[in-house]
Amino acid sequence: MEFLRPATWDEALAAKAEYPTALPVSGGTDVMVELNFDVHRPSAILDLNRITELAEWSNDGEVVRLGAAVPYARIIAELSGPLPGLALAAHTVGSPQIRNRGSVGGNLGAASPAGDSHPALLAAGRDVFVEAASVRGTRLIPIDDFYVGVKRNLLEADELIRAVLIPVADGPQQFSKIGTRNAMVIAVCAFGFALHPRNGTVGTGIGSAAPTPRRAVEAEEYLQGVLAERGLWESGELLGAEVVQRFGELVKAAASPIDDVRGTADYRRHALAVMARRTLTWTWNDYGKQIRSAA
Repeated sequence: MEFLRPATWDEALAAKAEYPTALPVSGGTDVMVELNFDVHRPSAILDLNRITELAEWSNDGEVVRLGAAVPYARIIAELSGPLPGLALAAHTVGSPQIRNRGSVGGNLGAASPAGDSHPALLAAGRDVFVEAASVRGTRLIPIDDFYVGVKRNLLEADELIRAVLIPVADGPQQFSKIGTRNAMVIAVCAFGFALHPRNGTVGTGIGSAAPTPRRAVEAEEYLQGVLAERGLWESGELLGAEVVQRFGELVKAAASPIDDVRGTADYRRHALAVMARRTLTWTWNDYGKQIRSAA
């Protein structure tokens, strides 16, 4: 097995071009488990830990450019304001040791449907982009197009994830996850939700309940219609039990889970409906308080 350790981003891209089957490693929280259990035996390892720019982020007031290797612990400590949903998701990742090493870029590279960051990224809006680069150039992949199958993404063989571009939150966001215990666990299912009052939309993200992370599109469209028709964006008045219940049912219907060792398909559907109702209620209550305090 070849071990490649570039010192610069250009060197990393050149190495990936020369060894397209090389497996990129930064935190290694997923990769090392697979290597240790001989689940995956790549021809080469591409160590990205010397590429310091991958562990940097910037915020221009509208978009956070999150380096692929910024660890979850720093997202929690430094970005809970502009990226509240992602910060909440980061809180649920593994142990403190894992949160100090693991990153959103690693989650995206693995593309597991159970990855904790995926529901939050989807809920953050359709203007979330994965910045992928190769010696051929750089492209921005919409988050909705990035996931193409179980543990499969849209990256070409010679591409590396450089950063993720995420809009700064303009409304409350939430994340909820169910596991077989309270910590250090793969999600049985997860749900991300966000209010986007600036453009009158809402965002959803379903995790660990389909072959890929996905949105609950019908649930989004239903809730957006209710909020617009009733003038609730302006008033912040209560949604009503019927709206919350219907939203939960539509989220449930959007899933296509399986039975596995962590939970049954029926349980996942039920849990998603519960999480959808709760996260909608939490975020809307927060939004209503903001409207009333501004009046």
